[in-house]
Amino acid sequence: MKKYHSTMRRILNYIGHYKWGVLVSLLLAAVSVAGTLYVPILTGEAVDRIVAPGQVDFEGLVQILIRMGVVIAAAAAAQWLMNHINNQITYRVVKDIRTRAFEHLEQLPLRYVDSHPTGDVVSRIIADIDQFSDGLLMGFTQLFTGVVTILGTLGFMFYINPLIAAVVVCLTPVSLVVASFIARRTYIMFQHQSETRGEMTSLIDEMLGNQKIVQAFAHEEEAQQQFEEINERLRGYSLQAIFFSSITNPATRFVNGLVYAGVGITGAFAAVHGLLSVGQLSSFLSYANQYTKPFNEISGVVTEFQNALASASRVFALIDEEPIPAEDADAVDLRQADGHVELDHVYFSYTKETPLIEDFNLKVEPGQRIAIVGPTGCGKSTVINLLMRFYDVDSGCIRVSGNDIRHMTRKSLRAGYGMVLQETWLKAGTIRENIAYGKPDATEEEIVRAAKEAHAHSFIRRMPQGYDTVISEDGGSLSQGQKQLLCIARVMLTLPPMLILDEATSSIDTRTEIRIQKAFDTLMEGRTSFIVAHRLSTIREADVILVMRDGHIVEQGRHEELLERGGFYAKLYNSQFAGA
Repeated sequence: MKKYHSTMRRILNYIGHYKWGVLVSLLLAAVSVAGTLYVPILTGEAVDRIVAPGQVDFEGLVQILIRMGVVIAAAAAAQWLMNHINNQITYRVVKDIRTRAFEHLEQLPLRYVDSHPTGDVVSRIIADIDQFSDGLLMGFTQLFTGVVTILGTLGFMFYINPLIAAVVVCLTPVSLVVASFIARRTYIMFQHQSETRGEMTSLIDEMLGNQKIVQAFAHEEEAQQQFEEINERLRGYSLQAIFFSSITNPATRFVNGLVYAGVGITGAFAAVHGLLSVGQLSSFLSYANQYTKPFNEISGVVTEFQNALASASRVFALIDEEPIPAEDADAVDLRQADGHVELDHVYFSYTKETPLIEDFNLKVEPGQRIAIVGPTGCGKSTVINLLMRFYDVDSGCIRVSGNDIRHMTRKSLRAGYGMVLQETWLKAGTIRENIAYGKPDATEEEIVRAAKEAHAHSFIRRMPQGYDTVISEDGGSLSQGQKQLLCIARVMLTLPPMLILDEATSSIDTRTEIRIQKAFDTLMEGRTSFIVAHRLSTIREADVILVMRDGHIVEQGRHEELLERGGFYAKLYNSQFAGA
């Protein structure tokens, strides 16, 4: 329940930004309820104007009906305006929370993104916040009017007859006990429901994104079984949540029946003894109905609000994740990177239980080409993550141009590198926008020149709208090689002082690769370059080849030197060209 109260406080904090709107909404709710509750009094007065056949005060009756019409119209207008304001407040609060969640997502370290399924994160920001908005809107529209109706009804009943009103008050705690009992249980079930829904979204996202692989390995049946297992759990949690929440309505209706019966019996005795007129008794019975009706509505609101709180707690859990450590107040900008890079006694591991890089030392002179090779999982890509400061070292330090990268701004550090990875990334937009991603103000001539240098210009020209062709996030009809050429063109355009090429030509045909390699040779001239490669034929011209194994540099030197030593590099190289 501690988490429940914490979530509630945070929601109220967001709502507090619109306190004036809330106050106006409460005022309008009071006006609407006051008008609604005044109608039974007018009805009672109208009944008392009808004494017997032939004894009807028509003049007084007409006056009452006119007043009744004005009151009903005013209450309806206040109700409409209150709903409009509530909608405004709800969706502004939802907008604030969703914006905060997305802003925080961009501040989270890659460690979080790597360890959480994409579908679950998407589910929190989209589905859970939508679920929260539904509950919050219902709370605003029905909770306000419900509470004011209860208080107002009690006020009118005490005004008419305190004794009968006391009977109603005595029966009220029964409804509150029922609502409290159900609320505690529904919150837990709705929380499990939200978590399982996120798990299902994650699975669907994964299966859709990798449908070709699923079909290629005939994994459809296993994927179906996995989906059915999650779906079955979701069914169980949903049924339990609905079961507990569905108890609310019949339970509160039972309490309503008790209240109505209590008012009817007590009022009948009062009317017989002359303590109450027939019109007042009819007003009281009407109030009994109006008093108990909000308890039904509030019980429904409580159920929906439990679902909203469970969803909100998942969103707040994302917002509460530890962000990337803030940059030092005296962090410097890397304005003129000279290409000097040094790794000094670097230790790093993704998990404490599994050591990876230990006592890694490396000095790179400006303009050198450093190739990093080794078997899968030896730490090649990890070195790249550390150089870009996607992860911080556990101990030791990395220096660029003589400065510890932890004491310089991330933006300036990353602007000093140009990256082409094995996994391509494109954004939804035109080809021009994708090439100019790192330099939005680039001219048309610069973009075309970069595309030509990357050998992408020819296939771009053949597309329906050329550089204005719109592509989706996955590149649409573009081949893997064409997507990689666009990523290479993106780097060709920015001309950074340092380069990172992680299997940059892995999806390109041999003929194009030779051309790209020549373009890279020109691009790398005078620039410090880190080249991660599995195809060792592509790094023969590197100034230094680092051979990694289990997070350590086991050999380093030029291609010919390493072959002559006949060590681990020679074995790797010969294994690739054994057939030749």
